[in-house]
Amino acid sequence: MTERFWWFARVESDRPEVDYPSGSVLPCSVLVTQARSMSDAFLPLLYESHTHTPLCKHATGEPEEYCYHAIKRGLRGIIFTCHAPLPNGLSPEVRMSDSQFPAYVAMVERARATFAGKLDVLLGLESDYAPGLEPWLECLHRRAPLHHVLGSVHYQMSFYRERYFTGDILAYQKIYYEHLALAAESGLFDTLSHPDLVKNERPAEWHFPRIRDEVERALDRIAATGVAMELNTSGLLKAIPEMNPNPEQLRLMRERNIPVVLGADAHRPERVADGYAAALMLLAEIGYDEVNIFIDRQRQAIPLDLARRSLR
Repeated sequence: MTERFWWFARVESDRPEVDYPSGSVLPCSVLVTQARSMSDAFLPLLYESHTHTPLCKHATGEPEEYCYHAIKRGLRGIIFTCHAPLPNGLSPEVRMSDSQFPAYVAMVERARATFAGKLDVLLGLESDYAPGLEPWLECLHRRAPLHHVLGSVHYQMSFYRERYFTGDILAYQKIYYEHLALAAESGLFDTLSHPDLVKNERPAEWHFPRIRDEVERALDRIAATGVAMELNTSGLLKAIPEMNPNPEQLRLMRERNIPVVLGADAHRPERVADGYAAALMLLAEIGYDEVNIFIDRQRQAIPLDLARRSLR
């Protein structure tokens, strides 16, 4: 079977679309102007752009609980980006099934209605990428109006490992970055999530200088697409306890003007926007002067000074 279709025998192109009101959200440019005029007054600006639901089978708490914590943290909104289904039921233990997708959309809509006027609650997805999944993802992303689509290369998934891991850890790290670049070039994603996650595979064998050239080549390709990359605060909880990506990679991203989106990758309500203050400080130290969100799949920039001031 060719590389393009080894994942599945056929692609369903007639999936039913789910009715979900996309609504309209006040542009960040308007809010930024308001915030500048308010001096020390508090104005919510930031969104949690990476969060999950119990449908992925490894997150706890209902969407409304995540929304409550978003308000406590001083956020303007939250975008649910639960793990998307894959063809033929691949890795069912860590994601919603294809048949559960309408329930996911309804779950987010329920939270949106509950918090209307208090918090912007938006629908997104975290979709796995590997070569050959493109046709499936193209169909999936059309099934409901999405605000933010994360593209993830999950090296730890059994189907991915079986295909690409030969026992050579350096080769595995290199193919990971090759696939990040291909994900950006596919045009399927707004943001590449936790974009050095592979460092947690055999942490003792992660040496950034050894793979720096490969990373730079991948970042050159990503920068050419305009796709954003995530600063994911949940990296502090992993085997190598630092945000994803590491500061060295973040500097390379800054040199290429790659936009950054913040995400806590919350699998528990209390982790919504966790580590945001430290992440914003790190971005400033690296040389960034803005952070980004996606609404209606359009990138909107927020100045770092206002973003930091908006947090509670």
